[in-house]
Parts: sequence; structure tokens; C-alpha cells
Amino acid sequence: QVQLVESGGGLVQPGGSLRLSCAASGSIGSINAMAWYRQAPGQQRELVARITNGDSTNYADSVAGRFTISRENAKNTVYLQMNNLKPEDTAAYLCNANIRRVYDLFSSGDYWGQGTQVTVSS
Repeated sequence: QVQLVESGGGLVQPGGSLRLSCAASGSIGSINAMAWYRQAPGQQRELVARITNGDSTNYADSVAGRFTISRENAKNTVYLQMNNLKPEDTAAYLCNANIRRVYDLFSSGDYWGQGTQVTVSS
């Protein structure tokens, strides 16, 4: 079994910063790409940022220049540093990872965390 657990969400004023973390645990053989998505009430889930196992990154246009995704492979953890937060960044942030389990030699699957709420409001 594989689990992803997010942390670091909360309430912050516009212009503030937060750092989200997502740790993967369980029967992990290797982790490919890791990503952060977000979903606001009544809206579709959208990709915020993604990082490959070679550290290539891509960002949604709405967060480019304000958010930074990084990963710490030794801890099976991905981070999202969010600066200059805006009210429109308010959403549940979900971690996603493509993981090969130790007993799946030739296939991998997408796993999701439960989400952490980020609220940007004065």
C-alpha cells in the first residue's frame, strides 16, 4: 500500500507565504513525477505545478513566478513554496505522485493525497 500525506495548509493574508509538504510512504519502489493540483469549490481540479524525477518543472500560468515546486528524494517528499498569495489561490491543494511499488516491476500508478486547505483572505 502507498500513502501520500499533505501538510502545511492554513489561513494566510494576501501577499503572504505558505509551504506545503507531501510525503509518500509504503511499499515504494520508485517515484516518477510528483505534482500539486488544486480544486476550489464548484471548479475543476487544475494542475498547479509538476516536477519529474529529473527535476524538470512546469507551472500553471497563474502561479508561475510565485510558486516553486521541489522534491527531496531521500524523504519521498515534494514541496510547494507559495509566495505572494492571492485570494484566487484559495483551494484544496492535493498531492499527486506516479509511483512504482516494490512488487510491480514493470508498471506504475497515480496516487493522491487527501488534500490540505489553503485560504487566502484578509
